[in-house]
Amino acid sequence: MAQEDCVFCHSPGGEVIWEDDFCRVVLVDDKNYIGFCRVILNKHVKEMTDLSAEARARLMDVTFIVERVLRDVLQPEKINLASLGNKTPHIHWHVIPRFKTDVHFPETIWSEVQRASNPAKIESLKELLITKVAKAITTN
Repeated sequence: MAQEDCVFCHSPGGEVIWEDDFCRVVLVDDKNYIGFCRVILNKHVKEMTDLSAEARARLMDVTFIVERVLRDVLQPEKINLASLGNKTPHIHWHVIPRFKTDVHFPETIWSEVQRASNPAKIESLKELLITKVAKAITTN
């Protein structure tokens, strides 16, 4: 059941690059982070332990596929996985490729900026990622 005040119940949460009845993968519109994806459960649930073991495994399988594709396509220094939900208590995972040259590295993406961004490089890889993520999830 959708929650009236939940952004993920009433909007995609980004550009949808793949979805089924269970969850969706969205590309976050962040000019500093190419490949920043969210894996969002399509049902309003607050905590992972409120899901069945099978549902938890399925959600993590999708999350790990997204991570693998991001690693293969972008070859980042590190992938950050985060599931916070303090502001949006709806199960979702952030899958964030990190590079030594990104604006916050080595700090979290929510920390103080460390350097200027390179938006041209970020935009050039967007279409490739969209194609690869959708294909990888569909074929698994």
